[in-house]
Amino acid sequence: MSETESLEDEDAKSKGILWGFGVFIGVVVLALVILGAWWGDEPDLFDIEEEAVERYSQEGIAGDTLVKLTDLPVGYVYTNTLAHMAEVLMHKPGGYITNDVAPPGVFLDNIQSWEYGALIMLRDAATALRNHFSRDQSQSAEDVDLAVAEPYFYYERNSWALPSTESEYQKGIDLLHAYMSRLKQPKGKQKRGQFYARADNLWQYSEVVIKRLGGLSTRLGASTDRHEAQAIMPLDVLPTLEKTKKATGSLLARTPWLEIDDVFYEARGACWALLHILKSIKHDFDLILEDKRAMRTVESMIYSMENALTPILSPMILSGNGFGLLANYSLSMANYIARANAAALDLRDIMNRG
Repeated sequence: MSETESLEDEDAKSKGILWGFGVFIGVVVLALVILGAWWGDEPDLFDIEEEAVERYSQEGIAGDTLVKLTDLPVGYVYTNTLAHMAEVLMHKPGGYITNDVAPPGVFLDNIQSWEYGALIMLRDAATALRNHFSRDQSQSAEDVDLAVAEPYFYYERNSWALPSTESEYQKGIDLLHAYMSRLKQPKGKQKRGQFYARADNLWQYSEVVIKRLGGLSTRLGASTDRHEAQAIMPLDVLPTLEKTKKATGSLLARTPWLEIDDVFYEARGACWALLHILKSIKHDFDLILEDKRAMRTVESMIYSMENALTPILSPMILSGNGFGLLANYSLSMANYIARANAAALDLRDIMNRG
């Protein structure tokens, strides 16, 4: 074989290796893109009543009898909703992504923001369950399981080392299940779980919801011109902003365009979680809501949350201005949240009446 033919063979082998390596890299990138699109998809809504009945049946206390929704003790649906929301965060496609350190999860900032928004609402609801809903009065002892469960959900959200975020949140879920099991015990048992669906308890939780929704609406409104943002902000937020304007000369700092989608998806996650919580409140607090004529107010909040979770048709979060060619997703979301916030203010006032 001549020297020329030998060089040609070596050159062909080199090209073949490079081509094969390029194909391998292309396949890996394509697989990561497809996997990232799957993992980055928002979880679907779930039926809170169906999940509660299924959980009640799985524990086997009812035997072979068909479990009905009316068989569930007060507070069971609310607590199971919190536990199942946490399970969705842990076991959705890709699992819990915020603490991922490898691709594609490390690049999926939108679903990470979604998880954060849902987690904040879950934490608030778990705190309300521990401090208000499960206590007869301010001097009564807190529930033993809830006292341990709540701090687990406040563990750092991006820990991948030991203990991992997932393992700590799972401990909180298990303790919520333990509390649910004690809710089912007959009255008179010393260790029976308690849940008090009272107006004052719901009033205290609504105060927290008002602040969360007001903050989200303000941040979403900051995605565009400050005058447009001011138009959709809750009324109780505006006085604070005016003070800020006098002190700093600016009404509101505009959200950097690279962070607009993160704020939007955080709000989507918060709305997803709050929608399920409100539905569970509608079920477990039905007597007091009917008595106070506040059922329509809660339903109004639910309707606003459902509108806020309308499927997204664009491959990216649009951020147009005014009546331009492009829509502004952040302002649309802020509008629905502001409406829910107004209903929450009404709910607070109704629950606070004697």
